[in-house]
Amino acid sequence: MIIYDISMTIEKEMGVYKNIEEKRPVIKFERKIPKDSINESSMYMNLHTGTHIDAPYHVDNMGATIESVELNKLITKCRVLDLTNVIDKITKEDLINKNIKYGEFLLLKTKNSFTEKYEPDFVYVEKSGAEYLAQKEIIGVAIDSFGIERAQADHETHKVLFDNGITIIEGVRLKDIAPGEYFMCALPLKIKGVDGAPARIVLIKDLI
Repeated sequence: MIIYDISMTIEKEMGVYKNIEEKRPVIKFERKIPKDSINESSMYMNLHTGTHIDAPYHVDNMGATIESVELNKLITKCRVLDLTNVIDKITKEDLINKNIKYGEFLLLKTKNSFTEKYEPDFVYVEKSGAEYLAQKEIIGVAIDSFGIERAQADHETHKVLFDNGITIIEGVRLKDIAPGEYFMCALPLKIKGVDGAPARIVLIKDLI
């Protein structure tokens, strides 16, 4: 069994969406050895910083919150698609020849995985790409960017996916992951009533 960690490391200087300083994690040591008998720390972080799972509530005030996300959609077989040739946005045309099947969870590997910094022109999923994924009735999609959409005023990509019951993961790291099938374990923190949560996500090859 081979385990691949595809999560971002949470640290002060990590890449964050639009390089907004307030999105950077703040880690503070509350107690420290040898002055104290233990090391103990606290952290403040935007819930959409780093590798995370979105909840429908993120774009819909009546949407489900993160603690109600179905775990059977997050502990599942999955497939990594090679989209590293895409320059700007992932459209239906980029996906139509990928043999996408009903019930799949797809991880979209793009040029985003080859930098840890925020790039304003990151590859994202355009509305026609989201509509095609919905048409194929997949259960979930992950992308290696800081967001699954970019500069979409009405958050149309999120809404198309959520309206069709598709789980969204953002910020996975796929640089060293070959296209193909894996078993995925993606568990968001169980926080009541919020729009998303950080997650430690691993892919497993040769599970048995």
